This record gives sequence, C-alpha cells and structure tokens, in this order.
Amino acid sequence: MNNRLSLAISAVTKYLAGVAVMSALLFLPAGSWCFIGAWRLMLLLFIPMFILGVALLIFAPELLEKRLKSKESRSKQSLAVKLSALIFIGGFIVAALDFRHSWSSMPMWVVVVASVVFLLSYALYGEVMRENMWLSRTIEVSENQTVVSSGLYSIIRHPMYSVTLTLFLSMPLILGSWYSFALFTLYIPIIILRIKDEERLLISELNGYTEYCQRVRYRLIPYIW
Repeated sequence: MNNRLSLAISAVTKYLAGVAVMSALLFLPAGSWCFIGAWRLMLLLFIPMFILGVALLIFAPELLEKRLKSKESRSKQSLAVKLSALIFIGGFIVAALDFRHSWSSMPMWVVVVASVVFLLSYALYGEVMRENMWLSRTIEVSENQTVVSSGLYSIIRHPMYSVTLTLFLSMPLILGSWYSFALFTLYIPIIILRIKDEERLLISELNGYTEYCQRVRYRLIPYIW
C-alpha cells in the first residue's frame, strides 16, 4: 500500500508539473488566456493522460513506475531526449507567438481532423502499453524480458514510436500553427535515431529479437520503413 501511495504521489507530482510547464510555455508567450488552441490541446492531452494514469496505478503499477522513469543511460538516447525537449519548448512558444501575432491561418477542418487523430493515437498508446508490459520510457532490457510479437507488434516493430509521432505532429495543428508544425517535423529524425540505437541494444541483449526483426520487417510505418 505504501509503495502504491508513493507511486501515486510521484505520478501526480509529475502530472501537475507537466500542466504547469505546458501552461507557461503556451499562455505566457501568447500574452492572453484566450488562446483557444492551447486550452483545446491541454484538455485533449491531460484528461486522457489522467485516465490512463489512474488505470495503470490500479491495474499495472509496475508499468506506471517504468513510465515515470526518464533518465537515459545511453548517450544517444540522452541526446535524443534533450533535442526532443528543445523542439517541444520551441514549438509551443512559436505556436503561442503565432497566435499572438497572427502569423499563420489554419482551416478549422485541419484542427478538427488533428484533434480526432490525436485522440485515436492516444487510444492506441494505451493499447500498446496493454500489449507490452516491458515498455519503459528509458531504453533498457529488463530481467526475464521477452519479445512481444502479437497485436500491433506483429505489424511494426515500434508501435509506440509510431503512435508518439502522430501524437506529436498533431499537437501544433491542434494549436493552429503551421510554423510550429514545421518545427515539430524535426522530431522525425530524432525518432529514427532513437529506434536505430534501441534496436542495436535489443539485438545484442534480448533473446529472440533478431528473429523477430526478420519476421516483422517494418520499424515505424508499414511498407515504408
């Protein structure tokens, strides 16, 4: 019980910190609380995140604990995390300034489609975590870990990265900023860097992963890569 309470406190602390940081990045540069795109994104992001966090706390606390760890031990992964953070910070600030100065105009249908894609991607995010109990935020091979090859993992080798990419690329569109979207596309090479480095580790340390790669050819997008 004490461990679960400690885990809940840690999760809530990080959740509230995320809300605070994202609010600062969006509303301060916008110079207004009337940034509707920011409210839209925060509701779409933090409500499902809260629901998923509660579900993990109740049904899979070990997985929640893994998802709360963020310090990477591998140098390339650490670099990728830092670059990703810079893209997020810059992308949100650019979106806020775009709203403030009306740099770009986005059709509402694009915003609506992006919002639907975001929610569908978040649902798939939950499904990936249901399928893979080893899914840590940091790149590592756990004791007794086995290769997951069913469900989405029978189609592509890294469904979490695929879902994460659609989530991230949807965000600037939900915010209504083409300039922010252009900046967020820089996340694509970072994802590729992470996947290639992760696969080197998995091939060398996870039994059966080489054979899995031979069965499932595509890493991120079916029939493309």
